[in-house]
Amino acid sequence: MVEVPQTDEGWYVLHDFRRIDWDAWRDAPDHDRERAAREAREHLEAHESVADVPDGEGASAVFSMLGHKADLLIMHLRPTLDALSAAERNFERTSFAGYTTQPTSYVSVTEVSGYVSDAYFTDDEVDEGLRRYIEGKLKPDIPDDEYVCVYPMSKRRGEEHNWYTLPFDERADMMSEHGGTGKGYAGDIDQIIASSVGFDDYEWSVTLFGEDPTDIKDIVYEMRFDEATSKYGEFGSFYIGRRFPPHDLLAFMRGDTVPTGDDAAGHPHGESGGHRGDAHADTGDGQQHSEGDHHGGDGHHDGDGGDHHDGDDGGHHDGDGDEEESIRGELADLDIYAGQPHGEDVFATVLYSEADTDELFEEVDGLRGNFEHYDTHVKTAVYAAADRDRSAVVSIWDTASAADTAAGFLSELPGIVERAGEASGFGTMGMFYTVKSEHREDFVDKFDTVGGVLAEMDGHLETDLMVNEEDEDDMFIASQWESKADAMGFFRSDDFQNTVEWGRDVLADRPRHVFLA
Repeated sequence: MVEVPQTDEGWYVLHDFRRIDWDAWRDAPDHDRERAAREAREHLEAHESVADVPDGEGASAVFSMLGHKADLLIMHLRPTLDALSAAERNFERTSFAGYTTQPTSYVSVTEVSGYVSDAYFTDDEVDEGLRRYIEGKLKPDIPDDEYVCVYPMSKRRGEEHNWYTLPFDERADMMSEHGGTGKGYAGDIDQIIASSVGFDDYEWSVTLFGEDPTDIKDIVYEMRFDEATSKYGEFGSFYIGRRFPPHDLLAFMRGDTVPTGDDAAGHPHGESGGHRGDAHADTGDGQQHSEGDHHGGDGHHDGDGGDHHDGDDGGHHDGDGDEEESIRGELADLDIYAGQPHGEDVFATVLYSEADTDELFEEVDGLRGNFEHYDTHVKTAVYAAADRDRSAVVSIWDTASAADTAAGFLSELPGIVERAGEASGFGTMGMFYTVKSEHREDFVDKFDTVGGVLAEMDGHLETDLMVNEEDEDDMFIASQWESKADAMGFFRSDDFQNTVEWGRDVLADRPRHVFLA
């Protein structure tokens, strides 16, 4: 008997496609059109902020679609099918809905299956990295990449090629090959794949996100040659569009280019933090896929609800620009540099592992080889703690979405125990130093002195000195605090100011101090 993989389900997904009745819109008085657009904008903004769900779980977004099949896509993820139904019906109550028809829609639910890990379904305790990976599959956010491609797919059940009569191991091998192809698009493509078995006409919905629409074309094209697709893939209609913020709805109806804001080339539709969309890549081991993972495994973007993009080699970015600038300003007032050495922000993620450092480095080096294919990659390194069995993996990118995607792959590394910011209410202050080689031992001795001072300070949890496995002059100090106020208290202290003065002679480059939570 063919083995049937177990499944576990998460959030429900609706792709609500809308076609505009342009004749009715043109014939309507100006004030009716403006009122309808304003009402729809307020509705869509409320849903993007998940104000329609009591516990605030879920996500929504609106996209302008190209071609005759649809003009708009409203995408919703909600924790229950009832909440999804309410989101759809609430739109119908707006006057703007009267100018639209619904040519098609698609209903599905996120899932994990036995392809992910047998341990998830059989063991009481699940590895922390696997837990975060699974959470990212079951409760994904909508990535903030510009372009979207949506299509349904099924696995073939023909007389010659029938996916469902193949042994489990054979299916897993093909999905491993498929994931290997997708691995090459890490940092460029995000995805959300959801099961629609019993819900809609096909078996899965596939939603791809990317900053460059040709990347979407390339990954779909390349994967057509994988056996899992060439023999067993069947597809429905494809839809392509671009995300825009709800406040641009009237501009969209006027025919203007949307997004309209000054930051349209970046992330005009919202904050760059907090996205847990799946990534088109995998470690290639065949163990991180559901049968619907047409493009391989996921790049889970951490499950702490904040998903801040941690700045290094150039600054810190979290989802709150005002808070970031406040921190920068406070540090500047203390004559402490807070990033942006090249005049631009970069984005980083920091994860901690208790695995053997050599084993961890080998795994990271393999991932880094793929990361380096992308212009957005700045640096990925392993830092070993001086006084305990823990290492930090730091990965730095030019864009927030790339850093988020990298976090997904890095979270699958051996021995991952946490991501910066998870261990406390505030999180980590990351201090990066490049030391002159002749002063390296002096710097380590100085850290021991400063570490003693830190241990006595209110709100201090722990501080580690970590050394780059490939460059012993590259130091990373991870200092965890209960609150930002506690951390700032250290930076205002005479002890720290004395350390800064001392460091002018021993450091080879300007230090960077960045909040990683």
